[in-house]
Amino acid sequence: MIGAGVFVVFAPAARAAGSALLLGLVIAAVVAYANASSSAQLAAQYPTSGGTYVYGRRRLGPWWGFVAGWGFVIGKTASLAAMAMTLADHLVMGPWQRPLAAGAVVGLTAVAHTGVTRTARAAGSLVTVVLVVLALVVVTGWSGPAVPVETGGGSGGWYGVLQAAGLLFFAFAGYARVATLGEEVRDPSRTIPRAIGGALAVTAVVYLLVGLTLLRVLGPEGLAASTEPVAAAAAATGPGWLVPLVRIGAVAAALGALLGLLAGVGRTALAMAREGDLPRWLAAVHPVHRTPHHAQTAVAAVVVLLVATVDLRGVIGFSSFGVLVYYFVANLAALTQDAPHRRSPHAVAVLGAFGCAVLALTLPWPSVAAGAAVLVVGVVVRALGSARR
Repeated sequence: MIGAGVFVVFAPAARAAGSALLLGLVIAAVVAYANASSSAQLAAQYPTSGGTYVYGRRRLGPWWGFVAGWGFVIGKTASLAAMAMTLADHLVMGPWQRPLAAGAVVGLTAVAHTGVTRTARAAGSLVTVVLVVLALVVVTGWSGPAVPVETGGGSGGWYGVLQAAGLLFFAFAGYARVATLGEEVRDPSRTIPRAIGGALAVTAVVYLLVGLTLLRVLGPEGLAASTEPVAAAAAATGPGWLVPLVRIGAVAAALGALLGLLAGVGRTALAMAREGDLPRWLAAVHPVHRTPHHAQTAVAAVVVLLVATVDLRGVIGFSSFGVLVYYFVANLAALTQDAPHRRSPHAVAVLGAFGCAVLALTLPWPSVAAGAAVLVVGVVVRALGSARR
């Protein structure tokens, strides 16, 4: 969950909500908690690859499952390309950025092919680097003078706060990837809910500390104007060596996010291929490592193509829209579970579904329009395929 989003997402959130972005962060965390509760509850009952794509099919029907799976795949594939370009931006300049981003995707796909244990170890090492860097920024940020912060709801009012919450949700998304690994986890009915809850709690505390620090050091206007807010805060208050270290942390975060996304999208594509919603070839599982190597290779190929041809660094809103649709279906599916499988009250799933709908519709309108259009294209193609069959 703690990936490259923490290094970039606070700036657009500040542009939407000003100093009230922290309220947006709290709203995003509450919605994330409801989504995580529903996801953990469903994962305990259905410990299989695919996450909400599977839950939607089992609890609500094939079309609901398809909408969830397609939203996740398109949103996170675009996010993969954006993360790869973010990584390259922090390492090189000029014409070498795209080849470097593509090479990172290919290399991490090779790591993902070796199995979930090695993938988890690599991701754990990377997030350790990120946490150390963020801790240094927070400590140095509170050691110097603060920029006066005006109170209030920001220039966008409540709409701006909700828009900021939708954008900040991009940085929380990640606990769904834990649920997609159900076939490769020991005792998934116990392990997955604990992993999701623990990850969300730690991430919420880290983001709150980082958000407070950025507002203290840069102020709402400085934060909104920054393209690299964490590096800007480090430059304003920290020693000279901290800025290069922040760049290293951003690279590590992008690598970790890429690795986790490849694993999650690949397994969702695997589940969709098993049901015929994607080509059956993607349903292959490696005989030794038990990973969906065809699906991961296909996802990597699409990402490399996007990296080589399109500028996707502004897709935070598009990715958030797809993932919010995914969790909307998860909450609806959780509402249908019977008492023996229920771990949280119905009200939590209702809150999650309502929160996802509100945040998705208050995102910047180009993101909503693009996300809805791609979802409709997927539905139409599936309907035509079903009619032919």
